[in-house]
Amino acid sequence: MKKALSVYGEVLRLVRKLPKDSRPYYSKFARENFVNYREVDTVTDPNILDELFNRAYNHAIWVLKKYSVDQSAAEKLKRICSN
Repeated sequence: MKKALSVYGEVLRLVRKLPKDSRPYYSKFARENFVNYREVDTVTDPNILDELFNRAYNHAIWVLKKYSVDQSAAEKLKRICSN
């Protein structure tokens, strides 16, 4: 749970680096995705959280690239997701 909150917080920090008019969309998108996956069953698939964290990182990189934000901004997110 703590790792998921760290990932979510870092995603929201990255959203602040986006253009002002796109921030509400991506912050809402991030929240909806984290809420949708909060009941994920780690018993039947113990690797599911790692897959979801990896997906969050890859999506963050895609969005940063889309808005020409330096992708090195996501280094902290990468460290959190890989631990």
